[in-house]
Amino acid sequence: MDDIPLSLLFGTLVVLIALSAFFSSSETALMTINRYRLRHMANSGHRAARLASTLLERPDRLIGVILLGNNFVNIMASSIATIIGLRLFGEAGLALAMGVLTLVILIFAEVTPKTMAALHPERIAFPASYVYWVLLRVLYPFVWMVNLLSNGVLRLLGVTPEDAAEHSLSSEELRTVVAETGAMIPQRHQRMLLSILDLEKATVEDIMVPRNEIVGIDLEDREDTILHALRNSQHTRLPVFEGAIDELHGIVHLRRLIDLTAEHAPLDKDKLRELAREPYFIPEGTPLNQQLLNFQNQKRRIGFVVDEYGDIQGLVTLEDILEEIVGEFTTDPATRMRNVFLDADGSYLVDGTANVRTLNRTMGWKLPTNGPRTLNGLILEALEYIPTPGTELQLNQYALEVTKTQANAVKTVRVRPPRKIAKAS
Repeated sequence: MDDIPLSLLFGTLVVLIALSAFFSSSETALMTINRYRLRHMANSGHRAARLASTLLERPDRLIGVILLGNNFVNIMASSIATIIGLRLFGEAGLALAMGVLTLVILIFAEVTPKTMAALHPERIAFPASYVYWVLLRVLYPFVWMVNLLSNGVLRLLGVTPEDAAEHSLSSEELRTVVAETGAMIPQRHQRMLLSILDLEKATVEDIMVPRNEIVGIDLEDREDTILHALRNSQHTRLPVFEGAIDELHGIVHLRRLIDLTAEHAPLDKDKLRELAREPYFIPEGTPLNQQLLNFQNQKRRIGFVVDEYGDIQGLVTLEDILEEIVGEFTTDPATRMRNVFLDADGSYLVDGTANVRTLNRTMGWKLPTNGPRTLNGLILEALEYIPTPGTELQLNQYALEVTKTQANAVKTVRVRPPRKIAKAS
């Protein structure tokens, strides 16, 4: 090879280093590209994205053709560098050529192109996918032989190449993806998406109206009492029962009672029973995401939560579940904070029956939600005794002071969020 001009050898060496940079950068780009964005672009008709997605379905074949090409050009570059070193510096040129070539490949064919590919994978992966689509068909016999041997070793280790296409995100990983989208998704929409993921962690008991707070029509009441309740109800649907909520007849829509509530018209209780729709019952412990589907399938908006003995524990509405996702529908502060009252010193007086999840959602607090569902239950669990007025405790850095007790339960609590404590200190 003494008759080959040095200029041609140097030119060939530069081309081989460029090819090595291509193989290195494209390998990094294809392996780090966002698979979900790639799939979306492929489904949208992007041709290069479709090719890249198809190649990545069998990464063993893709890596095989990349390594065949990369090793070939690196070995060729090493051979040419050796010839150039011998012709320029004799025997001493061997070590010099290897040292310089190693440094050049490291900088120009490995670190720099791979860093660029990691930062801008789509710019490199899409053009490279056309090249690899052709190379994979040309070199398929060699790739098949290499993969046959390497896949045999992988199977001994319990790994199969087909598993590559079966990776999916867990709910926690999906939460991280949503949380890290930044400005791509508005913050309000991020909260809604995360709330949807949280539905499986909550059950109907977490959001139900307790049975002692259920507002309905008791047929044992006097006629004037029932008429007053019907005409002044804030709800469009009311449960109809007799004596106690466990003696439930059904749910009645007030729109169907226009004739019954007319002025000077006598109340027909039998008609009221007939108009009541058969009640829908929900087993306790039902996750909210499942109950949302159940409401949709059953064409229902209201359900009664029952325990293992069939006793009614509370009431859940479709709106309650939707509010877990999108937040409170109403903008009326009096409605949103009916159990919470802001005091002059910046603390809050909260009813002991207030639901902890509702408080957290409405007030932006972070009280514990992995235990009792009401503030009263939370305090009793923490203290393990029935407190007297003036008892103080701290939960998640929230200072709580019992201000009133009644019937062996905490009636009202003064809550000072962490930021109020910080100001006081």
